[in-house]
Order: sequence, then structure tokens, then C-alpha cells
Amino acid sequence: MNGKRTVTAITVLTLIIYIAIIVGWHLYVPRGNLSVQAPGADNRPEGQTRTAGDVVIGEFFMRYGDGQDLNPGLSGKWTNFRGEGSRNIIVTPEKINVSGGDYPVLWSVETGEGHAAPAIYNGRVYFLDYNEQLSSDALRCFSLETGEELWRRWYRVPIKRNHGFSRTVPAVGDGYVITIGPEGHVMCCDPVTGDMKWALDMQKEFRTEVPFWYTGQCPHVDGEVLVLAPAGGETLLAGLDCRTGGMLWTTPNTLKYKMSHSSVISMVLGGKKTYVYAGIGGVCGISADGNDRGGLLWETGKWQPSVVAPSPLQVSSNRIFVVAGYGAGGALLQVDRSGGKWTAAVTEQYRPNEGLSSEQQTPILYGNLIFSIMPKDGGAHRGKLVCYDPSDLHAPVWTSAADERFGLGPYIIINSNIFIFKDDGELYVYEIRNRNLNLLKRQRIMEDGADAWGPIAYADGMLIVRDAHRVKCLKIV
Repeated sequence: MNGKRTVTAITVLTLIIYIAIIVGWHLYVPRGNLSVQAPGADNRPEGQTRTAGDVVIGEFFMRYGDGQDLNPGLSGKWTNFRGEGSRNIIVTPEKINVSGGDYPVLWSVETGEGHAAPAIYNGRVYFLDYNEQLSSDALRCFSLETGEELWRRWYRVPIKRNHGFSRTVPAVGDGYVITIGPEGHVMCCDPVTGDMKWALDMQKEFRTEVPFWYTGQCPHVDGEVLVLAPAGGETLLAGLDCRTGGMLWTTPNTLKYKMSHSSVISMVLGGKKTYVYAGIGGVCGISADGNDRGGLLWETGKWQPSVVAPSPLQVSSNRIFVVAGYGAGGALLQVDRSGGKWTAAVTEQYRPNEGLSSEQQTPILYGNLIFSIMPKDGGAHRGKLVCYDPSDLHAPVWTSAADERFGLGPYIIINSNIFIFKDDGELYVYEIRNRNLNLLKRQRIMEDGADAWGPIAYADGMLIVRDAHRVKCLKIV
């Protein structure tokens, strides 16, 4: 009986002690002389405080090499999205190896997850990257020949992964390299030194609404003018001086388009140089020269998919082929000019299983044939490489074999050969013979490749490909 009383007493005493400790912990104040400090009392230098939404474009820089040992004989250029004339076609005197063994991989670079492809200029390679650890966009410059990183210009911009991060191809020329980041930040640097030249935030400047999968629009340079399609509150297109960033002209957004993933393309329609843009809301043509530069020439809202990634493709002097994924299919536009009046009409429109289409890559017009990779909802031809005559967009002239399907992979034509990078990292090469294609070789480039969606670039006998995590350079001559 005494033992039971003892246990009870110990239990009660222990409980009292624990309660006293908890109450004392809550009531005890370790110091009584604490005071609230006013902003600035920590003596932080003026101008260093930032809000979460502030982005200082291009604020950080790292140099790794001086570039003095670059091969002066490398003068090839792939200056922008789809190369010269935005055609994705290369005609070169270099003898392309299409019959020998595997192409050697000259170098390989690990990247953040993304699909941003390179531009090439005089022995230097430029591409936009995203560093998750630093939450930053980065323009990286490499030696084309060795893969050595020469410099990096970067800035912090926290974003979440959404099928990767970076998506766009830089535009590079004599004295500038221009990028558009996932959140619409435009940055211009010196292509040799990496020095910062100017910057612009499209969300702040134009009230742009960045698409759900981030900015896919690539900078379009026409001469010395950078053409952007912010599709913001008041501005549809804008022309800026490449070297200074000064605004040259703007197109009012009376159409109320929203920004798509498609890029601006220069065309000559009805004898008039025109910037053609497929936005969310329709397709339009903007004057690219003369006293009315920047003025709206024509538009049509008869074709307006909810998501547009491929860019418009000119197929004749007055016809434009447009495609989109997610069931949109394809359409043919006819643009006519009579005196000073322009009209644009959709002459043909169909679903993806009814004719030539594409979900992500922009088709190529070559030798009076349109080459494309069919989307996943393209019926029996889904994922195949196909070619169609522009006069008949419903019956293919040729298709790849049943086991030759490429997903969302990119493709490029070099001389009379088409190079296709399957979206799992395997390279295919076909010879184009009139209205027929012949498979010449295939090579596994990425051992565990995934989402190889970024466009291919070529210069000086070297082909650059990428998947979601790596960029590789192949010697193909």
C-alpha cells in the first residue's frame, strides 16, 4: 500500500515539475531591452533592398577564358532561330559525311532542364540556360571548336519548372547577342566580351502576359532592328535598335492579341516586306519597311488556336501555311493586295488527322515540298516525318517507315540531306531525292535522351543538338 502511494506521489510531482517548466518557458523573457529598429538602421548601402518581383537583368558576370585561342578560320554563322532567312536550310560547299561511320562528338555540356537552342557566330556558340540552384537565367558563351566556356552573363529570376525552363534561340550579329528569357526578359550583350549593353522587361514595359509554358518567342532581327511581339496591353509588335535598345516604332495592339510561343517571321507578300506573327487571337501582317513601318496591314481571326508554337511558313508569294498542336491542325491563308487595301482569308482549314500538321517544330519548305513531323494526334502518320506538295495538304507525297517516328524532335536540311533528331536523342539522316527520301544513317547521340526538342544549329561542319539536360557538338564533315 505504501509502495502504491509512493508511485502516485512521484507521478504527481513529475507532472507538476513539467507544467512549471512549460509555463516558465513561455513567461521568461531572456532580455528586456529589445527595441524595434527602423528601416535602414542596419546601415545597408542605399539601393540594395529589393522586392521579390525585382529582376536586375544581366547583373552578374563570370569570365572563364579570353577567347584569344579561337580558330580564326571558323567564320560560319547560325545567327538566329531557323538560321539565315528563317528557312532552316543550309547550302554549303563543305562535304557532309552521310555515308561513313558515326559522327564524333567533339564536346558535351551539361545544362539546366530546358530546350533553348544555340546560335553560332565566328567560332563562338551562345545559348540561354537556367540554373535552378541560383534561380537564374544565364547567357553562356562557348568555343565552337573545343566546347570551352568563355563567359557567362546571368541574373536572378525565380521560376518553377514547367516542362523545363529556357526555350528560345539567341540572335547574334556584329556587336550584339540578344536573348529572351522564360519570363520575357530581353538582354543584349557584346558577343565577344560579354559586356552588358541594354535590357528590357516585356512584362513591365508592355504589360505582356507570358504564356503558361514561358516565353517561346525567339528574338527576330531585321537588319539592325530587333522585332519583338510583346502582345501587351497597348503594343502588339515593337522595333528596337539592336545596339542601344532604343524604341524605333510600335504597333498598337488594337487586335487584343496575347503572346504565343510562335516567333515573328519576315516575308515578302504582294511585293511588300512584312512581319508575320501568329498570336493568341489570330494571324497578322505588319509593315516591315517604308513610311508605314510598324503599321498593321492585315489580320485574320478565323484561325486562332489556344496554343501556337510553330511559326508561320510562307509557301508562295501570297500564301502562308500555319499549324498548331492540341487538335488545331493546319490552315492555309491567302493574303491579297489591291491598291492600298489588304485582305487575308483562310482558304483551307482541317484537323491534324486530315492533313499536314505539326505540334511544335516549324515545317520546312524545300524543293516545292513541305517537310514536317506529324503530331501525336495525326492519325496513322503520328510522329512520322512526312512531305506534302503545297497544292495538296491532305495526301502525303512520302512518309517515313512505321518504325521511324520522331515525336517532337527538330530537323534541318543541309544541302540535299535532312537531319532529324528524334526526341529521345537519336539522329537520323535522309537523302532527299526529288519526291522521295532515302534513309542513309542513324546514330544514338544521347544514351538516355529525353525531351530533345530544341532546334538544331549548324556552322563550320559542326552540328549542335540538345536534349533537356545536355548540349552536344558533332563533327559531320
